[in-house]
Amino acid sequence: MTDQPHPPHPPWQMDWTAQARHTFDNMPADGRKLVLAVRAELITATDPYYRGIDADAHLPHWISVRPLTSTNPGSEHIADLAGGRGWLIYNFIRRHAEPQITVTDAFWA
Repeated sequence: MTDQPHPPHPPWQMDWTAQARHTFDNMPADGRKLVLAVRAELITATDPYYRGIDADAHLPHWISVRPLTSTNPGSEHIADLAGGRGWLIYNFIRRHAEPQITVTDAFWA
């Protein structure tokens, strides 16, 4: 056996900017329920950016994940909810110690 540290793995920590948290706290119940379901998917995913062709195929049909800017796939991502009715914009910081997802924007119509 070796004493080498194991790379970090899910569940990931998730934090919110103050504005994103305020928006979430003021969403109607149906929006909060979907956001919490997306949170559960993201914090347990091997890679919260769902990289690769059809990498998010196992997600529920009402969630799609893509880079916010197609020219920078390692930057913030958007999780579209319910066909664009809402979204979470987040980034995933791949620190060796305590990798973390940070939600920077939330929306529900």
